[in-house]
Amino acid sequence: MGMVVSYIDRGNLSIGADSIMRDFGITPKAMGLLMSAFFWTYAAFQLPAGTLIDRIGIRWIYAAAFLTWSLASAAIAFSQNSSEIFALRLLLGLAEAVGPIASLTFIRQNFEGPEQGLPTAIYIAAQNLGPAAGSWIGSHLLDSHGWRFMFTATSLGALLWLPLWLWLAPRTSPPKVVKSTSAVLPSIPLAGLLAMSASILFSSYFWYFLLSWVPTYLTSSRGFSTTEMGSIFAIPFVVMAAVNITSGRIADRLAIRLGVFKVRVMFASIGYASASLVLLLLVFQANVTVLPLLIIAVTGVGIGNANYWSLAQHIPPANMVGRAIGYLNTLSQIAGILAPLITGWILGPEKNFTIGLAIAGVCPLVASACLLAAGPEGLAAVKKQMA
Repeated sequence: MGMVVSYIDRGNLSIGADSIMRDFGITPKAMGLLMSAFFWTYAAFQLPAGTLIDRIGIRWIYAAAFLTWSLASAAIAFSQNSSEIFALRLLLGLAEAVGPIASLTFIRQNFEGPEQGLPTAIYIAAQNLGPAAGSWIGSHLLDSHGWRFMFTATSLGALLWLPLWLWLAPRTSPPKVVKSTSAVLPSIPLAGLLAMSASILFSSYFWYFLLSWVPTYLTSSRGFSTTEMGSIFAIPFVVMAAVNITSGRIADRLAIRLGVFKVRVMFASIGYASASLVLLLLVFQANVTVLPLLIIAVTGVGIGNANYWSLAQHIPPANMVGRAIGYLNTLSQIAGILAPLITGWILGPEKNFTIGLAIAGVCPLVASACLLAAGPEGLAAVKKQMA
């Protein structure tokens, strides 16, 4: 539920982008900068957040972060210029950095390797349901009450999550931190580490292109209305959530029989490769093809991400998982910085998505190739050395 809210709050700017550009008279290039600002602090705070969670625990850090990002998102409704939005997006990114690390740390500390597919798929499903709910609810609020009301209603309404979290959150202490890890790190197989690093960088570029610019693509390039955009953008993420949970359970069962690394690499690489079928949007111009191609692409990247993050949390020891996830998520957010900026710069005043869509569509194919190049044996070697 926390990650659903997180993705609604970070995605509101994409839903309201066209309206905000008109109201403040800003260009697509400037809007790309505003979308990117979130990821500057989100990326910078990944490792500090991971260290805090490893040492202090999840409960109160997550609660404080959630309160901060909800208020920051709501405050955007009262902004008077793009500079104020920029500053609030920086604060939003800093606070939301805690969410994914807290989630994946909890899974690593409570589930063994062959069991991690389903809970990780549920976590990834939340990343899908957030954009789905945000686009559907946000587009209707935007259409009926404007973008300022949309930010206020979604952000303040989400504060109902806080008492539930404090009631249900784990109260256990974090695992004891092993202080002397520096001697282990140089011996980690470089090929496996580079493969994991490059894979998340390229797959995340595609993911954040979807979240930041596809709503505008649907309205400006494909001619859909605001409410049509909300539905078309939401449906693939709902389908993705259901498929992710099912595939996560299947992957867990196969992992018991075939091995964790073999199954996770297979599922992740196939998922990422299928996401690149979004490139067919450049070939088929009929609007009837948009929804099925987005469903395939979004579902593919969801399966890829679920199995990638299962690998990422399975490899490090439990007392280092926050920092390991923080490192990989830092790379992911660097892609989050680049995708809105590069796409906004390429679009130009005419909002031509051809080159931007082509670059984004190739990225998950590269991510798939990176994991296949490392292979199950290479990633297993990384785990052995870190242990």
